[in-house]
Amino acid sequence: MAFHSPQARAEYDVAYDRAFAALPAPAERRDIRTDWGSARVYRFGEKGPAPLVLLPGRAGTSIMWEPNLAALAAEHPVWTVDLIGEPGRSEQTAPIRDAADQAAWLEALLAGLDLDAVHLVGYSFGGWLAMNLAVRAPTRLASVTVIDPVRTFAGFPVPLLVRTTLTLVPGIRRWARPSFLRWTAGGAAVPDGDPVATIIDEGMRTFAITLPVPALFTDEQLRSVTLPVLALIAGRSVMHAPRRAVARARDLLPDVRAELWPEATHAIAGESADEVGARILEFIR
Repeated sequence: MAFHSPQARAEYDVAYDRAFAALPAPAERRDIRTDWGSARVYRFGEKGPAPLVLLPGRAGTSIMWEPNLAALAAEHPVWTVDLIGEPGRSEQTAPIRDAADQAAWLEALLAGLDLDAVHLVGYSFGGWLAMNLAVRAPTRLASVTVIDPVRTFAGFPVPLLVRTTLTLVPGIRRWARPSFLRWTAGGAAVPDGDPVATIIDEGMRTFAITLPVPALFTDEQLRSVTLPVLALIAGRSVMHAPRRAVARARDLLPDVRAELWPEATHAIAGESADEVGARILEFIR
């Protein structure tokens, strides 16, 4: 729930500012208070109806959406969120104990922004967070899009748990972190200075995340989601069994477009940015 040291925080802040400069200039910046802390949000694009709220993957912050922001904000007001309990510019002040707390702080954020009829878009862990709100407190939502979400339609495979553990082990985590990022992207080399990869690596290096492990949704919970859902599942994802995830989404969600993108890796939103952005906009229309 905190940076490892003041020095770690200072180093992270430098990396954050440098990576954030790659984004379009935000039209608005706000810190929304909740019972679990303050959430940093940015608005891109003009105010108007049909707002999008984007939830990043673990340690990704608002910067994770750099490949997608310009296209989405050209058609809709877009709010990005630095998640409470993760590295970024949000500040956690109370423990987040379970899925109910996760839904409650996110619902409080939407209320604080006075947003309704929200098109909620979540990537990886942010996908789980989006579906969790749809299960528990959907009244402010118009639709949900989940991009290769973790622990949503299928559980974590063992190799993922092993590699994640290695990123935490002193002595080897220095090389394990970049190795983990390459693995999730199908072995592709990460370009030097890539803002998304940089901020995730720096967050993993400098910050201790103590959030609860996302609980896999039950059949009953998924059946209860009556909102339109778009699920983009990467065929080469290491986060779950992709075909099983697509099949379960189709079987259980009442109103779903569940798509398997066979050649995509877990880095789908960056490696196929134009296609992913176009698909989200088409779904919302």
